[in-house]
Amino acid sequence: MARSIWSGVLTFGLVTVPVGLFTATEDHTVHFHQLQRGTGDRIRYKRVNERTGEEVPGDDIVKGYDLGEGDYVVVEPEELDDIAPGKSKVIDMTGFVNLDRIEPVYFDRTYYVAPRGKEYAKVYELLRAALERSDKAGIATFTMRSKQYLTALRAQHDVLVLHTMRWADEVRDPRADVDAMPARRPEVADRELRTAQQLIDALSVDWDPNDYHDTYEERVKALVEAKREGKEVVGEEGPPDATNVVDLMSALERSVERSRGGGDGGSKGKGGSKGKGGRRRGPAKSGKRPGEDLSSLTKGELYRRAADAGVPGRSKMSREQLVEALKGRKAAA
Repeated sequence: MARSIWSGVLTFGLVTVPVGLFTATEDHTVHFHQLQRGTGDRIRYKRVNERTGEEVPGDDIVKGYDLGEGDYVVVEPEELDDIAPGKSKVIDMTGFVNLDRIEPVYFDRTYYVAPRGKEYAKVYELLRAALERSDKAGIATFTMRSKQYLTALRAQHDVLVLHTMRWADEVRDPRADVDAMPARRPEVADRELRTAQQLIDALSVDWDPNDYHDTYEERVKALVEAKREGKEVVGEEGPPDATNVVDLMSALERSVERSRGGGDGGSKGKGGSKGKGGRRRGPAKSGKRPGEDLSSLTKGELYRRAADAGVPGRSKMSREQLVEALKGRKAAA
C-alpha cells in the first residue's frame, strides 16, 4: 500500500479538506551498478570532508549558502521549516484556469490527491466533481521538503491530480536561448502544408497509453540476457538521413501513401486497420510474414529473422546484406 509523501489541507474558498499526496508514477528503468573494469568490484560514493578526507555522518551535515571566497551562511533544516509555519501544510487554490491554457513545458511531476479519512470523502468528491464539470484547473502554491511549488489541481474520473509546475523564470525562451532557432519562421507552401495535414489525419489515433511501451528497456534487458548466455549482440541501425528541402513534397506524398496502406502491405483505408473499441491502428507490424516488405524492417529485426533462419555470417552483414540473405532463404524455401 502506497504511503503519502505529504499531508496537509486543501482549501477552496472557505471549504477545507485534509488530504495526502501520493506519487502517481513509478520508474521501471533498468538500473546498473557501477563496477571497476577488470575486477568487478562495486564503486560507492561517500560524503567526505573536503579538508580532512574523512567521511561525515548525515546528522553532522548542514546547508551552506555560498557568499564567495570560501565564506558561507550556515542554515539549519529547522530554520527553513520555521519560515513557512502553517503554509507548508496548506494547498490554497486562489484561481482557476482552463487546463489547455497551460503550456506542457510548465508541468513537472504528478501526484494523486486523496482525502485523509472517510469522513472527508463527500467534501473531496464535491471539489473533484466541480473541477470535472467546469473543465478547469485550480492554481495554488504549497511548500514541501523546504521548497515551494506552483501547482495545478485537476480532476480525473475517480481522483484529484496535482501537477507541480515550473515557475515562469525557470522556463527558457526558445528564441533567446536556443541558437538553432531561426530568426524568422520560414514560409511553407500551401500544398506542402495541406499534404502534411493529410499525413497527420491519416496517422491520427485515439489516445490509449496501453498502446505504448518502453522498447529501449526491452532491448537493454535483451542485451543483458544475450551477454549472460554468450550470444551475439547486434546494434540497431542509426537514424535516417535528414529530408532535403528539394525532396520534401515527395517525402510527404510517399508518407501519406504508406500510411494508407499503399506502400508496405498494410491494411487499405485511412490509417490502417482499427483495433479494439474502434481505435485506429497503424499499418500491420512485421510479425506478418506473407508478402511483407523486408526493407521496412530495422537492422535488429532483420538480424533476429536471420538468426531464426540460421543465416551464416549474419553478425558481419550490413542491413542490405541481411535483406538479400533473407530473400534468398525465402526463395529457396
